[in-house]
Amino acid sequence: MKLIKFFFLIYFTFTFNGFAENIEFLNWKKKFKILALKNNISENTFDKVFKNVRFLPKVIEYDRYQPEFYEDTKTYISKRSSKNKVKNGRNFYSQNKKLILDVEKKYKIEKELLLALMGIETNFGKYVGKMDILSSLATLSFDKRRSEFFTKELLTLLKLIDDNQVNFETLYGSWAGAFGFFQFMPSTINGYAIDYDKNDYLDLKNNNDAFASAANYLNKMGWNKDTHCFYKIKLSEDIPEKYLNTSAKKIINKKKLKFFKKFIINKNKFIDIDENELVAIITPDKTIVDNSDKLNPAYVIFDNYEIILRWNRSLRFALAVCSLKENFRNEL
Repeated sequence: MKLIKFFFLIYFTFTFNGFAENIEFLNWKKKFKILALKNNISENTFDKVFKNVRFLPKVIEYDRYQPEFYEDTKTYISKRSSKNKVKNGRNFYSQNKKLILDVEKKYKIEKELLLALMGIETNFGKYVGKMDILSSLATLSFDKRRSEFFTKELLTLLKLIDDNQVNFETLYGSWAGAFGFFQFMPSTINGYAIDYDKNDYLDLKNNNDAFASAANYLNKMGWNKDTHCFYKIKLSEDIPEKYLNTSAKKIINKKKLKFFKKFIINKNKFIDIDENELVAIITPDKTIVDNSDKLNPAYVIFDNYEIILRWNRSLRFALAVCSLKENFRNEL
């Protein structure tokens, strides 16, 4: 009997909390409508779009989730730049060669980089996400942890819908609101998406718009196809710890390459690189892998690497993208 009462209490608590949360969310929706109208979103658009918007508890779980174990960098990169990934990318390229070459020429962004990003983000368009983006963004806007950021993203998306740039019925993607073959957030769509096929509509689940938009974004961010991304290095024990970047939030203590050379054991790989180029050093395993070596793995990173960080603030994501890009180099 006591056990039954215990489970009843648990059930009642969760049910009550869920009910209270839904009431709060409904109140938030009323307040958010006022904000949306003040930001020049038409009432007709808001009512139509928000009709089925709901609170998604799973989104909060994903946002809070901190896994106890992370793959080491070597494993992370190898999984995302595998021979199978290259094979799938080669097949995708052969089916879309003219488009990809045209985009490469127009925006000066290598086809290998575009394929690497698409391959890692959505496995060449096969996994674009199934979450209701409007509900996801509304949930994260309602939540207090990063409300300001997601409120701006949600307002931006509503404006795109209101201007008939995006079809809200197609908006299914990641739990955090990213959309399409290259996983653009609404602010990125607004700032960089291209209607490449000239049909007065931004469709980032269409190869034409998706590839042009990704290339335009990289071009505007400053990607330089004639320079480097990163080099894996071996560090000497005497390097001061302050020069080791372990977080993607902000790369600090950048120095000219010639300054760091005295701490690099395999410095011979930099023979053809300008010693005055500003670089930084990252050690991505240090803070996320238990009992990791402080100095291994380590990488010298260049400006192009930081461009990929602006795409996704993850040290290992940027390493994986540039690694897969290089794996494509002799395969296309």
